[in-house]
Amino acid sequence: MKTTLISAAELAALSPDDVLIVDCRHDLSDAGKGERDYLAEHIPGAVFASLDHDLSDLSRIHLGLGRHPLPSEEAFSAALGKWGWRPGLQVVCYDAGNGALAAARLWWLLRLTGVREVAVLDGGYAAWKAAAQPVSQEAPQRKATQVTLHYDASQVLLDHAAAGNLQHELLLDARATPRYRGEVEPLDRAAGHVPGAANRPFSENLQADGRFKPAAVLRQEFVAVIGEYAPNQVVHMCGSGVTACHNLLAMEHAGLAGSRLYAPSWSGWVSDPSRPVETSAGVTGDS
Repeated sequence: MKTTLISAAELAALSPDDVLIVDCRHDLSDAGKGERDYLAEHIPGAVFASLDHDLSDLSRIHLGLGRHPLPSEEAFSAALGKWGWRPGLQVVCYDAGNGALAAARLWWLLRLTGVREVAVLDGGYAAWKAAAQPVSQEAPQRKATQVTLHYDASQVLLDHAAAGNLQHELLLDARATPRYRGEVEPLDRAAGHVPGAANRPFSENLQADGRFKPAAVLRQEFVAVIGEYAPNQVVHMCGSGVTACHNLLAMEHAGLAGSRLYAPSWSGWVSDPSRPVETSAGVTGDS
């Protein structure tokens, strides 16, 4: 059973009957590109998961839950059933963003329902191609299943007031440092970060080849960032609750399990202009 990362060679060695492979490729600047890329070629047997339609519920954006609100339990269960998932089946998810768009999101959503048999392809689709593994254009014919799963509410934070007033927890922002500092903001309505949040760009989890750093290295680096906070005192965030899952995955791979996700993240925080914003220049009371 793989529970965090899996290599291309390890995935290739699995029997098709023993694994559900999910292609999670997504492009923030072109919502349809991920599916077009999937249709052009994908890992044999893989089904496609849309970040916008399967791993999010965009109809809830107006509620201030960020750019990628969590899907309902019913909708997520239906997606898994459509893909033919069953309890105990190994799931492997991959994307073209080294896990950040949006393979780690699916990994975390399954963890949120208590599923342990799920891993992200280390190095993503590029690693599969680099290993000269086969690709396919054929859509798999998987038998649908009946799935009813429930979220563990203790693993996710939705309340903005609580996120902005953590007393004994550390809010850890996975966005690139220039966005965190408020120097640039390409996606959301205001630049900066939640006052008091620390920064650990998810890209720092990776080696130059796009694979995750060794677990021991990740552990040392995260401990340096979180300091005296225990893993279960860390709350992750990013722009919309997607790339933050990369930090959750990296911490668990490093043996630092138990942290939570502030799912609305920055896009949810700035949906209310009255919430304070911190930049490298200080804190303002109105974004």
